[in-house]
Amino acid sequence: MATMKVRIAVSPPPGLLSAERLIAFAGELERAGFDGIWLSDLPVGPALDPLLALATLAARTDTLHLGANVVPFGRSPFVLARTLAQLDQLTGGRLLLIFVTGLHQPGEGEALGLNGGDRRALLEHVLADARAYWQDGEPPTRPVQDPLEVWLGGRRAGSLRLAGRIADGWLGAFLTPAEAAAARARIQAAAAEAGREVDPEHFGMSIPYTPAPPSAAQLRALAARRPGVAPESALGVGRDGLRALIEGYVDAGLSKFVVRPIGDPDVAWLADAILDLQT
Repeated sequence: MATMKVRIAVSPPPGLLSAERLIAFAGELERAGFDGIWLSDLPVGPALDPLLALATLAARTDTLHLGANVVPFGRSPFVLARTLAQLDQLTGGRLLLIFVTGLHQPGEGEALGLNGGDRRALLEHVLADARAYWQDGEPPTRPVQDPLEVWLGGRRAGSLRLAGRIADGWLGAFLTPAEAAAARARIQAAAAEAGREVDPEHFGMSIPYTPAPPSAAQLRALAARRPGVAPESALGVGRDGLRALIEGYVDAGLSKFVVRPIGDPDVAWLADAILDLQT
C-alpha cells in the first residue's frame, strides 16, 4: 500500500459549552500544527450545536480544518444543504463532514421528528437531496468545495454497506485495528458491488485517549458504548499506548484520525505525543 497522508484532528473536552474556551482551544490546535478540530452533534445532549460552533471558529482560525459529526435530521434537506454550503463558504472550503444517525438517546427521536423511522434509509435520502442542491443550486446552496464530501460512520453490517454504496469516506469508532481492517474491506466490497470505490485515503477512526491510566468510572462509560468488548482495546492510554493504537490503525489501512480526550486535554502533551505521526 502506498504511503498515506496521515492527518489528526482533535475534539474539545466533553461538555464544553463556552465559546471563549472553544476559540482558545482551536487556537492552541492551530498553533501546534494539528490538521483540524472536530465537534460532535448531540441533539439532546449538553453540547454546542456543531454548525454554530464551526461558524464561530471560521472567523477565528486560518488553516485549521473544521469538522463535525452532523445528525442530518430535524431540518428540511434544502435548509440543511444551504446551511452546510454557506458554512463551507464561511470557512473558505475548510469544512469536513460526517453524517451520523445519532446516539438514540431518550427523547432524541421525538425531538428530531423521526417517529421510529429507519434512520439509515432516511440518512441516504437526505444525503442524496443535499448533494443535488449542492450540484445544481445557485450560490446560496453552492459550497466552495466541489464536491463537498460527506463521510459516514457506523460499525454494523448495514452501516458499512451504506458507506460503501454512497459515502465519500468512513470514520469508525470503538473498533480495534483488526476490526477496523475488516470494516474497511467490507466497505470497499460494497462499493465494488455498486460500481465505485471509496478513496483509499478516506478511512479513519475516532480514538478516545487519556494521558494517565483511566479511572474505573471512565472505563465503565466507555464499556457502555460497546458492551462485551474490553474498552482498553480501543483506548489510547499514555503516550506509548496512543501512538501504538494510531500506528495499528495505519497498518490496517486507515489514515485520518479524530482523537478525543476523556478528560481535560493538554494540547502541548498531545502534540509532543503524536503530532510527528501526522504526515
